[in-house]
Amino acid sequence: MDKPIILTVDDDPQVLRSIARDLRQKYGDEYSVLRADSGRQALDTLDQLADAANPVALLLSDQRMPEMDGVSFLKQARKRFPDAKRALLTAYADTDAAIAAINESQVDYYLTKPWDPPVDRLYPFVDDLLDDWKAHHKMGYGGVRIVGSRWMRESHDLRDFLARNQAPYTFLDVEHDDEAKRLAAEVKDHQKELPLVILTNGEKLYAPTTAELAERLGLKTAPAAQTYDFAIVGGGPAGLAAAVYGASEGLKTILIEQAAPGGQAGTSSRIENYLGFPSGLSGGDLARRAVTQARRFNVEILSPQEICELRCEGPYKVLRCGGNGKEIQTKALMLATGVKWRKLPAPNAEQFEGRGLYYGAAMTEAQGMEGEDVYVVGAGNSAGQAAVYFSEQHAARVVMIVRGKTLGEKMSQYLVDRLQSLPNVEIRLQSDVTECRGDEHLEFITIRNRVTNETEEVRTRCLFVFIGADPNTAWLNSHVALDDHGFILTGNDIKPDQLKDWPLDREPYLLEASVPGVFAAGDVRHESIKRVASAVGEGSVAVHFVHRYLAAS
Repeated sequence: MDKPIILTVDDDPQVLRSIARDLRQKYGDEYSVLRADSGRQALDTLDQLADAANPVALLLSDQRMPEMDGVSFLKQARKRFPDAKRALLTAYADTDAAIAAINESQVDYYLTKPWDPPVDRLYPFVDDLLDDWKAHHKMGYGGVRIVGSRWMRESHDLRDFLARNQAPYTFLDVEHDDEAKRLAAEVKDHQKELPLVILTNGEKLYAPTTAELAERLGLKTAPAAQTYDFAIVGGGPAGLAAAVYGASEGLKTILIEQAAPGGQAGTSSRIENYLGFPSGLSGGDLARRAVTQARRFNVEILSPQEICELRCEGPYKVLRCGGNGKEIQTKALMLATGVKWRKLPAPNAEQFEGRGLYYGAAMTEAQGMEGEDVYVVGAGNSAGQAAVYFSEQHAARVVMIVRGKTLGEKMSQYLVDRLQSLPNVEIRLQSDVTECRGDEHLEFITIRNRVTNETEEVRTRCLFVFIGADPNTAWLNSHVALDDHGFILTGNDIKPDQLKDWPLDREPYLLEASVPGVFAAGDVRHESIKRVASAVGEGSVAVHFVHRYLAAS
């Protein structure tokens, strides 16, 4: 078969024919729709598909089946095709079983019978599931080819950049792939450097920067115009929300993102408490959906592009791009630059960045963790989500290293409960990492018990660090008032002496900074809540004040 598979399972022949018919009618051109009349037959089919290396996109199973119910089938199917989307077809009375399946078996969605009309009650949900699957499936297949070592920081940076920008790529590891070894030998013969990037047109780039690769891929990094109504610096949840609301309400809007849309939240393995997504969604999926929505309203998105200077000239705020020196004038400005992870304060940690030590979830490294002991430093939601994902999807064991006395000090209770229920997750409280060691890559870390001061050296090639964050505000050069930690002050949090140059009769609006027409939202703002939902809320609410500012200007 040359098409991805949709497999539907039901012991009722009439229901099975009906659901398969509806799925083929909408998705038959792009997917092969297969049927199975029992969980056992479906598992046999999956084994055959695995032997033939056929990709499976979606599994849709009825719940009430003899011998093996839908939840049990989907749980076993996950071991065979962990990346396939899994949905449960239930009667209304089975809703509790469906929610339990989401909580315990990581089922992606549940649909209730009857699903007529399918255009309203089936296709929109299947569309979402398939879109999510396609976005992840293309990572590692097709597109550009990267030849290098897993333990090269440059190789990691390129793969992470492509994955976060939803660009398909294939990674050829010189340590395991014969084709990679041959290509690497050619690179050496030509006295060039790895990693080698081979574009779809055959062009070869030797050790390119992410900016050089972005240019070759045709990513938009220069503005189409010089003047805008509304400019947003930062493409995380706050910035994307502001872009959607601003553009949808008629403002000529541009969004500038340094790395990839989604920001720090875009790297999250799973967000499970975001309203409207009962089975959760990854940060990458949330970012992809938000970018699609923004572009639908004609938001101009520059990515990757860094803003290196802000200055005010009359009614305009002027932004200078660091990559190409282009300038952007805007009447209103949103600062949503977010935060960056703090560095691990341990000897030798810096030399292993991208070579076994990673900041944030680094989802591009997940597939290389099969059978590994993975260590996660941190106790916030990001650390907890990463630990759950690694333990359930890839790692043999996950060890969380937590400075505090309890796991629940900074983490949502649902994540605490989940982590404590996982048999392959170990939690070490009141501990920290004091040293990293290795040759070509990370091999050992030293863990210190903060109570007894005892140390233990353990072997690992995978260390993920989530130990607090600092705001991305160094480039502002004191143009707006900051607190003692570098976060942007807004509204009533701005002190009177910081408003000595404020030119208006009114006080700053709720989310307005110390310069009229400059707003801040999300993690970069002083005392923000540091949650995706609150960032989205701030970004959308700020647009209301942007309109008030523009109307009075």
